[in-house]
Amino acid sequence: MSSHAPAPKGRPMTLSTLAGKKALGEPIAMVTAYDYPSAQVAEAAGVDIVLVGDTGAQVELGYPSTVPVTLDEMLVLASAVRRGLTTPLLVGDLPFGTYEASNELAVASAQRYVKEAGCDVVKLERGGSSAERARAIIEAGIPVMGHVGLTPQTATALGGYRSQGRTAERALEVASEALALQEAGCFAIVFEAIPSDLTAAIMPRLEVPVIGIGAGPATDGQVLVLHDLLGIYDGRVGRFVKRYADIKQQMIEGVRAFAEDVRERRYPEPEHGYTMAPDEVERMHALFDQAGEPFTGGRSL
Repeated sequence: MSSHAPAPKGRPMTLSTLAGKKALGEPIAMVTAYDYPSAQVAEAAGVDIVLVGDTGAQVELGYPSTVPVTLDEMLVLASAVRRGLTTPLLVGDLPFGTYEASNELAVASAQRYVKEAGCDVVKLERGGSSAERARAIIEAGIPVMGHVGLTPQTATALGGYRSQGRTAERALEVASEALALQEAGCFAIVFEAIPSDLTAAIMPRLEVPVIGIGAGPATDGQVLVLHDLLGIYDGRVGRFVKRYADIKQQMIEGVRAFAEDVRERRYPEPEHGYTMAPDEVERMHALFDQAGEPFTGGRSL
């Protein structure tokens, strides 16, 4: 099979399958998606997990950070992604302000992701009280993916969008958060922007799959934002991003070529239009003439 051929569709991804991948040492591929076409791409590419991340606030909705996006907005994105997916596990990212205040709020928000958008599981950030929220959601019957290290929703409190756990003390905090999320029952945890040495030190202590983004090669899988890896979004990206395509430039060139064709009257060409039978054209003109103004005048046969 060509390395560029679409991956064959298989059975829908399950939590037990992901756990099996970790046990067998099979790397897990995860990407974000925020709309129906992106979901179709992820499906055809054969990834294991699709995250409707709150990064959609920036790359899809134009917000300056992930903080302003609402759950209602995220549900619209997640619902579109659901319609484009069959096989990958679909994760809904709980946005800022939808789970921190209480267990009841966290459960209600998670239930909306499952009930209204068809997500399989949800994700939340940080340890601490978030571990308690995760436990409550899990006890309500919804699986939870954790997230430690750089947590964008609280980036300001962490000193900005920068690597976390670079001192021994902070490394211990990150490790403790990860272990607390595992203890709470999270089926997987995202490690974002932490030193590779820290990841390697934590991994033997975790039994659940770990998905890394800027966390080195020791994790069980890797995730990137679709718009970053395809070069669709040209905003600030982390040093961990690898560009696999330059789609935005291709889009610009395509639209520019269209605009130039329109201005030079090269588009549309005859093959882009629809035709009438000659006798129908004659009948049309005759009917226009019979109808009078505004159909008469200014026409030459």
